[in-house]
Amino acid sequence: MKAGWQTKAIGEVCEVVNGGTPKTGIKEYWGGAHQWITPAEMGKRNSPYICETERTVTDAGLQNSSARMLPPYSVILSSRAPIGHLVINTEPMATNQGCKGLVPSDQLHYKFLYYYLSSIVDLLNDLGSGATFKELSGGKLKEVGISFPSLPEQQRIVRILDEAFDGIATAKANAEQNLQNARALFESHLQSVFTQRGEGWVEKSVGELVDEGVLVKPFDGNHGEIHPTRADYTESGVPFIMASDLVNGGVDTDRCKFISRKLADSLRVGFAKDGDVLISHKGTIGRSAIVSTADDYIMLTPQVTAYRIKDHSKLLNRFVRYYFMSSEFQQQIIDGAADGSTRAYIGITKQLNLHFKFPSLGEQQKIVEKLDELVPETQRLESLYQRKLAALAELKRSLLHQAFSGAL
Repeated sequence: MKAGWQTKAIGEVCEVVNGGTPKTGIKEYWGGAHQWITPAEMGKRNSPYICETERTVTDAGLQNSSARMLPPYSVILSSRAPIGHLVINTEPMATNQGCKGLVPSDQLHYKFLYYYLSSIVDLLNDLGSGATFKELSGGKLKEVGISFPSLPEQQRIVRILDEAFDGIATAKANAEQNLQNARALFESHLQSVFTQRGEGWVEKSVGELVDEGVLVKPFDGNHGEIHPTRADYTESGVPFIMASDLVNGGVDTDRCKFISRKLADSLRVGFAKDGDVLISHKGTIGRSAIVSTADDYIMLTPQVTAYRIKDHSKLLNRFVRYYFMSSEFQQQIIDGAADGSTRAYIGITKQLNLHFKFPSLGEQQKIVEKLDELVPETQRLESLYQRKLAALAELKRSLLHQAFSGAL
């Protein structure tokens, strides 16, 4: 550490203030003149500063709860659900019990404290405890050490970080917009295929295509008592495919769960084979992929449906997969899953009522070739901008490390 810096516990140089929530059922406690913030609201913000909150409390609300007003330019830290959101209030403000307010002494610049806490979010999470969710206690927070130089030096460091972070924020916004544009380019081509259809397209339900022998009846994994559980997972074996394993149009058989060949062979259904088109139908609905495997089969969970083409003179599997991606089909499965349950689900019976729209096989091939040409370029651009975003995040971490090791 550079000369002139000192290290103290946060509790020695800040007042740490707990929050509280007035009883929500008492109208007289809410809608008053006092700003009141929660971790959820903090997580929605892009700016470090906040002057107005979504909810406010009255004098009576403050008097009848443990909430306390923080003076302007305190640093507010979410201490649970999750630990680590940070804001600086520019007006007097109270918090709920999921926050800690840090009121810096005259030894600390509020923005220096804000940046310091930003740099140790991982440490603060490590200090949290709790079975249901982790919470950082006021006592633990007060014990955390903070190294700091004189106020003029703190102000100099803050100016450097402000300028650098403004530049990083601009670069990040540009990269995010470019990433969005790259995805939108492919998306616009995809949607135009299925909204600007020419003559000769046919519309049939999945059930009709099954009855006509174009598709095998869609199937998913094993339900009930024979469904493999966590205790059945093995280090290797037969891939056991969940919705989360459908990635970028393929099936991630490297990071998925596995079950033994013996168990898989004993199961009744769920055997997906090379060329099958998969779609997730439970929880995260609408992800799609094409199976590409040299094995006899991979095993599906009840989260994933397989569509197998029986008459290859009528449908191409790559066309089906692109159709699954279209907003038209996605809306069908969203509507089909909207039954009021807490978790989205569209079972096999409902899927038989979904409609396919498709042209001749030759036209399907042309559509697939056109979209296939766009995929590599879209993926290249996505990868480029995602790498830029990762580099910007690393630059922020590096600058914070330099700042608080006295290297700026």
